[in-house]
Amino acid sequence: MSEMTPQRWSRTSQYLTDVFGQETPEMAAITQNAREAGLPEIAIDAVVGRLLKMLTAMTRGRLVIEVGTLGGYSAAWLEQGLADDGRLITIEIDPVHAAFAQREFERLGIADRIELREGDAAHVLAGMAEQLSPGSVDVVFLDADKQQYPRYWELVKPMIAEGGLIILDNALGSGQWWVGDDHPDRHAADRACRAIASDPDFDAVAFPLRQGVLVGRRIRIGR
Repeated sequence: MSEMTPQRWSRTSQYLTDVFGQETPEMAAITQNAREAGLPEIAIDAVVGRLLKMLTAMTRGRLVIEVGTLGGYSAAWLEQGLADDGRLITIEIDPVHAAFAQREFERLGIADRIELREGDAAHVLAGMAEQLSPGSVDVVFLDADKQQYPRYWELVKPMIAEGGLIILDNALGSGQWWVGDDHPDRHAADRACRAIASDPDFDAVAFPLRQGVLVGRRIRIGR
């Protein structure tokens, strides 16, 4: 069996982008505006965005929680998968990023379906756990501080509905592949992946799209 060399992986990644990475001018403008505003270029790409849209649309799509808004690109993809009466709550710790994302939501005409909550994600999620009924959230997308992934998972698990999804970005890397790398981010992401994969209430899989995406589906409410 041949190895996936860096050159071969680069070609594979480019193929996926060419075939599945189409985006509207309105969506592309988020990336361009973010670049001009000096936001870090760490957002998902259009291939992962399309996956988020499709996965969300496969659920009830009534309530989605995103941890890590950045410039609003991933939120805009998630919003496309919502039901007609669905809403998205997105959490961002950086006030500059939050303000930028809010302007983009308004530009796209989707601000009425997205609630942006500013603050530390663990603190915000803890408050939401007290406000939301258990099993009321259809999709949770984590794309923030990797070292907090295990904590985020603990907080959001009770909120996820039967048939609902937990999605982790950077399940295999952050800026580079990190399988075997001795880094705190890598160890934290690994703990979160293993916790979800071994949870009897969830079916889960991760695949090497971009820097790795984990998808876990709640198959039952634990007793």
